[in-house]
Amino acid sequence: MNERTDDGIPAGQRAPRLVAVVPHTHWDREWYLPFQAFRLGLVEVLDEFLPRLESDAGYDRFLLDGQMAVVDDYLELRPEAAEVLRRLAEAGRLTVGPWYILMDEFLVSGETIIRNLQLGLERAHAFGGAMSVGYLPDMFGHVAQMPQLLRLAGFEHAVVWRGVPAAVDRSAFRWQAPDGSTVRAEYLLVGYGNGAAMPADPAALVRRAEAHEAETARFALGADAPMLWMNGTDHQAPQPWLGEVLAGANAAQDHFQFTVSSLPEYLAKAPTDGLPSWQGELRSGARANLLMGVGSNRVDVKIAAARAERALERVAEPLCALWLAPDKWPGPELRLAWENVIRNSAHDSICACSHDLVGTSVLHRYSEATTIAEVLRWRALEAAAAVMPVRGPVVLNPSARARSGVVEVVVDGEDPVAGGQVVEQVAARVMEVSGVGADLGNLLGQLEEAGFRPNQAGELALDADQAAGVSLSFVTGATRQRAFTGASLLAEAWAQAGALADRPLRIRAERSGWQRVAVHVAAVPGYGWAPWDPAPLTVVPVLVNPDGAGMGNGIIDVAVDASDGTWSITPMDGRPALTGLDRLADDGEAGDTYNYAPPVIDTVVDRPESVTIDVIEAGPVRGVLRVTRRYTLPERLAGDAGSRVGAQRIDVVTDVELRAGEDVVRVSASFDNRCRDHRLRAWFPLPAPVAGSRAECAFAVVARGLDAEGGPHELGLPTFPSRRFVSAGAVTVLHEGLLEYELMEDGRALALTLLRANGMLSRPVLATRDNSAGPSLPLEGPQMEGPLTVRYAVHYGDRDPYELADQVWVPLEVVTGAGQVAGPARGSALDLRGAEVSALLRVGGRLEVRVFNPCDEEATVVVPGRGGWLVDLRGAQLERFEESFTLRPWGIATARLDGHP
Repeated sequence: MNERTDDGIPAGQRAPRLVAVVPHTHWDREWYLPFQAFRLGLVEVLDEFLPRLESDAGYDRFLLDGQMAVVDDYLELRPEAAEVLRRLAEAGRLTVGPWYILMDEFLVSGETIIRNLQLGLERAHAFGGAMSVGYLPDMFGHVAQMPQLLRLAGFEHAVVWRGVPAAVDRSAFRWQAPDGSTVRAEYLLVGYGNGAAMPADPAALVRRAEAHEAETARFALGADAPMLWMNGTDHQAPQPWLGEVLAGANAAQDHFQFTVSSLPEYLAKAPTDGLPSWQGELRSGARANLLMGVGSNRVDVKIAAARAERALERVAEPLCALWLAPDKWPGPELRLAWENVIRNSAHDSICACSHDLVGTSVLHRYSEATTIAEVLRWRALEAAAAVMPVRGPVVLNPSARARSGVVEVVVDGEDPVAGGQVVEQVAARVMEVSGVGADLGNLLGQLEEAGFRPNQAGELALDADQAAGVSLSFVTGATRQRAFTGASLLAEAWAQAGALADRPLRIRAERSGWQRVAVHVAAVPGYGWAPWDPAPLTVVPVLVNPDGAGMGNGIIDVAVDASDGTWSITPMDGRPALTGLDRLADDGEAGDTYNYAPPVIDTVVDRPESVTIDVIEAGPVRGVLRVTRRYTLPERLAGDAGSRVGAQRIDVVTDVELRAGEDVVRVSASFDNRCRDHRLRAWFPLPAPVAGSRAECAFAVVARGLDAEGGPHELGLPTFPSRRFVSAGAVTVLHEGLLEYELMEDGRALALTLLRANGMLSRPVLATRDNSAGPSLPLEGPQMEGPLTVRYAVHYGDRDPYELADQVWVPLEVVTGAGQVAGPARGSALDLRGAEVSALLRVGGRLEVRVFNPCDEEATVVVPGRGGWLVDLRGAQLERFEESFTLRPWGIATARLDGHP
């Protein structure tokens, strides 16, 4: 009697099950070693492997980790190898791309994800093209919109590991974005290394394959479905015996047919029928550790990321696109900045679960990107000022929606400014100094110390002769800038003083009075401008109690509780007050850079020993109360996870700010962290219990409940990430890089993590995770010792959180208009309505705008007077439009506009 299998087919009549062996390596660019250490290892591996890949017919496929950074890092030291890599890639033996770097999806902006993909596709094009698979092997979860992003780049397949929920019970599933875009997701059930460290013995290989088949049998798509065998892991060198052991295993049995394959070749034959479906983000720890604490590790890195991304996406690019001439578009400069941001998006980099030197490098790259963005911002503002049709202060709006708000304007004179609040005032003054020519440097130094700025002089005069010596005079003021003639005369003064070193030198310096005032401006058109003139406030002024107990602006009142430093918001529309806001709670941290874990014996400190309140700004445009809370906090943990011991006195200085015309409270908290192994969170009670939150992630607002799905090795902690804001009921908290939040007390409060300090890259066992996530490497950087300033804001109401994010984090700009160009006093450089804007830049001299619709209703995007093409993420034309186009619920679209302004 013939033995039969479960489906009734005699075993001897069944074709061997295909095992698709995908040789690869997973090359973290930087992690527990700095970048250069890993790079030298990469060079050593590829130097040895590339000749074999060209010559060994049994090793005719290799996946170079799906990220082009590996290629660029290698070629920087081995430029002569470019032709070899190109030849192998074009022949299909080497698979490259599609990403530039394997990024974390939750800790960077959606625009960073897109620029990463576009840069990867561009670099891969130079080597014959990118792999046609959205390869996502080791991200710590996946954002809801990833299927849509992949489809917009032309991909139909994704490969994922972490984050897949328990509800998915097969080794592949249909993964759907909120807009309905769907990809087939291959699920790496046990990770990207199920075929790592391939044994050289064919029999051993067969035994391993049989064990893997048994382990994953309940997830199989059928008895005959191909089995994916990922032959590689972290920094693993390719194994030279691969072809020989596969041939031996095939000859020794007929249950499996081992064949070397690429991922696209395997997926082309993979089953597609009867797959389960999942819509939305993948953030489960059911079968693989999600590593849920990376969002709060090293908040200095996350804050730097938020600032760099905002400086590029929301400020530098839009301003340069609108105000610089098309042929002056700073493409190379922006590319350099974006390359730094993209490299930092690597999961081990932005998560900061890495060597201390990696953290230093990441902060340096963000600093460079931010500096480039700031310089480009100033260039664009100067260009805008030159073409303003009015003379004097002009307010520019760098965002698409019309906005009012508070700006600071510099004006000449010392008289009161209608509707203004003095921030800084400098009185008019004349000062004369004298000496001999050799004293010029010392005399100019005296003038600098007295507040005169000869290098910024608007008027400068020079007389020099042998008899009378040198006479120099200049006039400075806050709004004057040094002209070329002034620079030339100042240089000549140095020359004459040197030539007449022993002759008399007289300097007369005049400083005109000026002041910097805060003013409230009415709505400025989106991507537009409006002049400013002194005028009485048109909104209710901010009134601050002299004792600092509170302040109000006619929309909300803010009152500080002197007993604990918390504060309340009382709306003037009759809703009840929201009290106890911004309560600081400090507890112990016995985890590592990947996961929070409580100590065995914890000490929670949530009340200050003393509170002082000072009035820093008293209105009428802006009120600022400084609340200083003094705490005595435990200094450190005793042992790896024991009790908290020692004591340090810490002052947390919180500036609570309310502006005229606004219904949001801005907060800046500063302290010198001298404690280790602890977590500090700000608590915000909610007006009523909630069942969940709505948090910004890439191109979407994601709804989450009160719980998180864990698994056998990782406790499901509902500490979730948000990009710039999270809403719970009627409360929205906006933040700058403080990505982690948690709903507490059964939905009665929201906690925002301000700091999570620990000293280990990974620990073998935690209370919240029972296995290691990396090497047990002691670190100092994640302890975050030293000064720290964090910024966040609170809104009590139901306003659009995207509108709030622009209001709080993207300031209106002020320039001094030249008034030499004819045109309207106020207007818009680009009228764009109907959707949120992710990017505004120039491509090939044309304006390109990326928009998204973060709601479940169809939107119409209107661009009056402009036409163009909708394009995909590769730049291919999709659909022509004139003045408007429809955007599906949760849809993302890129529009390339005709011509240029």
